[in-house]
Amino acid sequence: MPAYHRAARTAAAPPRLRRPYRRGAENVNAPLNLPAAPVGARHTVLVVEDDASIRTLLSSALTAAGYAVVSAGTGQEAMFEAGSRRPDLIVLDVMLPDTDGFRVIRELRAQGVYTPVLFLTARAGVEDRIIGLSSGGDDYVTKPFHVQEILLRIRAIMRRSNTPPAADEGRPSLRYADLTLDQNSHDVVRAGRLLKLSPTEFRLLACLLAQPERVVEKAEILQQVWQYDFSGDTRIVDTYVKNLRRKLDQDATPLIHTVRGVGYCLRLPRDEPRTAGR
Repeated sequence: MPAYHRAARTAAAPPRLRRPYRRGAENVNAPLNLPAAPVGARHTVLVVEDDASIRTLLSSALTAAGYAVVSAGTGQEAMFEAGSRRPDLIVLDVMLPDTDGFRVIRELRAQGVYTPVLFLTARAGVEDRIIGLSSGGDDYVTKPFHVQEILLRIRAIMRRSNTPPAADEGRPSLRYADLTLDQNSHDVVRAGRLLKLSPTEFRLLACLLAQPERVVEKAEILQQVWQYDFSGDTRIVDTYVKNLRRKLDQDATPLIHTVRGVGYCLRLPRDEPRTAGR
């Protein structure tokens, strides 16, 4: 039975969460070693999920890991809790009874709420992932899921979100061909055209642009851009690269190239000369 159909036990002490059943797995009844919340002030997570068993499981796991938890079962409740509680992160189910998670995050962003969002979805298609990430999502996990992976991703998002802005001050601009990325102002210009990138897209482009004409492996991109200290799902890299290409290569020479089975390389096509340096 998948993890999200197993309700957590309710008790005074934090629940002793167990590994989700998976055929062929060993020690499925061994307790989970839950990744702890980042050190510092206690972070609040809003869990938006209409399935009560999943909502209870996630809330219990987050509480046991050291987070404060607020929950909601509908999009309307999510909007209210996000506006009134101002959580540090939102775990947002895509399919809700009164709306969808994509609309919720678009409305939050329109209201000036830029809380990081981790999408929880049964939709595994590339286009659905692109819609979610383009709407302002920071990451996504598909159902069925492992609770430990959810906690690891939340910790990685928190770590990225809590990086001081001063960390980028004084860093040089990165240039290649007709592309310029300013690490101080966070402006990206391609052939005189200012590009509007999300923070994650900006970090992804900076990662590739800092190493032009070199193949960057997906695992390295996950570590540098998403700060995963675990083996994450590399499909999120593919999804973000596809979305970044749409913005970067619009009416221009393609710069981001796929090296199958390895990763990505930022370079001019082989038959075109490089016109500018870093």
